[in-house]
Amino acid sequence: MNDNREAGRRRTKGSRQRTSPGLLERIQPDAAGIDCGAEYHYVAVPPDRDPEPVRPFRTFTADLERLADWLAACGVKTVAMESTGVYWIPLYELLEARGFQVVLVNARDVRNVPGRKSDVADSEWLRELHSVGLLRASFRPAGEIAALRAYLRHRETLVHGAATHIQRMQKALVQMNLQLHTVIADLTGVTGQRIVRDILAGVRDPHALAAHRDHRCRASADVIAASLTGHYRAEHLFALRQNFEAYEFLKRQIDACDAAIDAHLTTLAERQAPPPHTLPTPRRTRKPRDNDPRFEIRAPLFRLTGTDLTQIDAIGPSTALQLIGEIGTDMSRWRSEKHFTSWLTLAPHNKVSGGRLLSSKTPPSANRAAAILRRCAMSLGRTATALGAYYRRLAYRVGKPKAITATARKLAILVYRVLRGDLVYRDPGALAYEQLHRARTLRGLRKRANQLGFGLLNLETGEVLDAAVS
Repeated sequence: MNDNREAGRRRTKGSRQRTSPGLLERIQPDAAGIDCGAEYHYVAVPPDRDPEPVRPFRTFTADLERLADWLAACGVKTVAMESTGVYWIPLYELLEARGFQVVLVNARDVRNVPGRKSDVADSEWLRELHSVGLLRASFRPAGEIAALRAYLRHRETLVHGAATHIQRMQKALVQMNLQLHTVIADLTGVTGQRIVRDILAGVRDPHALAAHRDHRCRASADVIAASLTGHYRAEHLFALRQNFEAYEFLKRQIDACDAAIDAHLTTLAERQAPPPHTLPTPRRTRKPRDNDPRFEIRAPLFRLTGTDLTQIDAIGPSTALQLIGEIGTDMSRWRSEKHFTSWLTLAPHNKVSGGRLLSSKTPPSANRAAAILRRCAMSLGRTATALGAYYRRLAYRVGKPKAITATARKLAILVYRVLRGDLVYRDPGALAYEQLHRARTLRGLRKRANQLGFGLLNLETGEVLDAAVS
């Protein structure tokens, strides 16, 4: 503890503890603020709780335990900390396990520190804002869902790494003028993998390599042989071998990660009571994508959530699992569907000044759940569904980027209602949506005509429509 105090004195040399009367009511008097760092965490408690209300603690586990003991001795019940990198995670989990109410805040929301910026000032400012209720907690799912999210994010990292090595394998082949990518669809398919293995084994005869052609491959053996006539240089073969071995290793890592996700998901599902209704029949069947998990997802996810998200268009089992990993199963964390779409940054961010709307753009965000929903919205463009018709109508009127965001917001509202148990989704179809949109347009035209004192004429039947609003 003496070392910690000495470090704090060195870093805050010349600073003085300043107290000022609070102008706002302290609705949380038992609040503390923590500025998280790589080596030290600076902790501020109310000035009347300790003669030294701001103390630094090293990030070692024993020091974190002393930090929690000191907070408890000072009568602190709630703690606010910045989400700085990943340094906050061990402390957050420890304080949460010790029974403190931990509020994780976005550093962007508390960056306007008055006076000179320092670690001590940051921690005091966090405590001050939290004590008067001016900080909003960032969303973090429950511990078990957070573990599922960690598995899924790690799997995504492995998949991206494998894709990088596939690209580098392709680059090595092109550098040897082996134009294999122009005749086969996937280098990691059956034909591509057999050919690459033989190349690394020393086979150079293009016809012998082309003999590995799978019967499902559209290109003929002669075309494949022509594409495999090139210059087998040692440096490019070395790069090809290195990246192929790395790709094979990452495939094994992905399989191991899938096994861990399957076990964790099964454990979470078994803790829930069986839903009162059975798992619905899949609305659509499609071939799994190459990067999709190969274990059963729908059944345990249905038991975990009590509903089937795959009934919503464009959301498959793998996508539903990713969404649950990011947003959890408890929709009461958001007061309404509008708050949910706002958290996803899929709702317009209106800026009004002087009664004028300056901007309504959606703010930039790295929200992973929003990215998942945007990908789902992009896939709806060619479907004969109501959501697909909605996307196409908006894409024609305002362009594809805005149509993707609006459709993603529609999907988010459906996900929110389904997980709350307020909706069992059934797609009405594109035709039903078009008829509904036509009826709305007609009502608007009748209302407008009535305001101007005109009537409407049906050109197909010659019928004069009443101008009154129906």
